[in-house]
Amino acid sequence: MGYSNLSFPKDSLFLVTGGAGFIGSNLCEAILNMGCRVRCLDDLSTGKQANIDLFIHYPNYEFLKGDIKDLDTCMEACKGADYVLHQAAWGSVPRSIEMPLFYAHNNMIGTMNMLEAARQNGVKRFVYASSSSVYGDEPKLPKAEGREGNLLSPYAVSKHVNEECAKQYTRHYGLETIGLRYFNVFGRRQDPNGAYAAVIPKFIKQLMHNEVPTINGDGQQSRDFTYIENVIEANLKACLAPAEASGQAYNIAYGGREYLLDIYYGLTKALGVSVEPHFGPDRPGDIKHSNADISKARRLLGYDPDWDFQRGIQAAIAWYQENL
Repeated sequence: MGYSNLSFPKDSLFLVTGGAGFIGSNLCEAILNMGCRVRCLDDLSTGKQANIDLFIHYPNYEFLKGDIKDLDTCMEACKGADYVLHQAAWGSVPRSIEMPLFYAHNNMIGTMNMLEAARQNGVKRFVYASSSSVYGDEPKLPKAEGREGNLLSPYAVSKHVNEECAKQYTRHYGLETIGLRYFNVFGRRQDPNGAYAAVIPKFIKQLMHNEVPTINGDGQQSRDFTYIENVIEANLKACLAPAEASGQAYNIAYGGREYLLDIYYGLTKALGVSVEPHFGPDRPGDIKHSNADISKARRLLGYDPDWDFQRGIQAAIAWYQENL
């Protein structure tokens, strides 16, 4: 279980795009601790310098500041890379509705640039971040690959397009691509600040500072919250999966389901505070319920997550208490 028993040649070079972000920096850290080489590509538009300052003392770490919207930058970043873990993207469903053109350029054209650069540089495996948002308004739970509904936001469109483009690169050019549909990832180094911050770090910070959090909607929406360690495992196992697994996308989650209101009151209890939330309007483009069927990832990637929500939330709280 997990990824501690995985083995890569020590001279393997991993390119992590968006490596200064929440998920990307955790991937960089895990790979460096395995003794492999890491090249981090980030333009620091949403990623943070502080997330990667932790790695400066590693001799096998390299930082390249650059933008995936620039093909030359992507070509330079892919030189000599064995594996690409493509995490660079702008997130947030509501923000994508406000900035559709930017999301098309950054998330779609940026990913096309990375696919082309990986192809031309002979990368062994291209693993990229997709999203549970590709399920759109499909109501049936759990969410299973091959049963998607109508897309509800430009962000979801960008992730769907990325999956289709990656399939084409596998089909026509032999680039082995694997898409990972993340379900509500949380954990250390996830940014609690800003209007588009994810709900768990935002709630934790607000409750720690005696502020009143706002719950969008009635709090009865449910999500398959997925701790960061499970996502690290998925990325590394995707690099080692059989070639037959490529050209496809996989649900990456724990396979559970937590209601937002339950999480909120669980956090107040864990933090020893008594604060009633404010309820605001539903967020545009949001789905009501999300829960993943992870059987395909288990079968074809060997994905076997061992961090359930309770274990993950305890670790996340401890990290924020120490670092906020």
